Amino acid sequence: MLKEFVNNGHTAFHEKFDSWEEAIQAGCEPLLKDQTITQEYVNSVIQCVKDFGPYIVIAPMIAMPHSTQGAVGVNATKISFMKVEQPVHFKDDDPEYDAKLFFTLASLDGDQHMNNIMQLSEMLMNDEIVQALLEAKNNDDLLSIHNKYLKG
Repeated sequence: MLKEFVNNGHTAFHEKFDSWEEAIQAGCEPLLKDQTITQEYVNSVIQCVKDFGPYIVIAPMIAMPHSTQGAVGVNATKISFMKVEQPVHFKDDDPEYDAKLFFTLASLDGDQHMNNIMQLSEMLMNDEIVQALLEAKNNDDLLSIHNKYLKG
């Protein structure tokens, strides 16, 4: 999966963001670049977090930005990866809702989407992989993590 992110150009690395909205926008950029999604989808993701709270923070330091099923602006089913050096705060004064790893989901095909989520969940259940991702600085690091833990 990490190798696929690199090969598809669906990765981004940043130092920090002034707001969680900026972080979500940046995490969507690789998917915008190849027209997997449109800006309308990005706006929908941001609005969902405003409406429902930081539900996208699924584990310590891990966010999975996405919108509702059938959201406008999705042209393909793909995931992008973004690493931020300084935690993004989704809730003031509550580090439980901080994130450094962003896996942005875009879904057009329900079956493929579920398959992607299962693969992603399986990968994120491995604490060693998560720790390595938190230390990653570039695409070469992602490929090294892939080769060490996820061959295939």
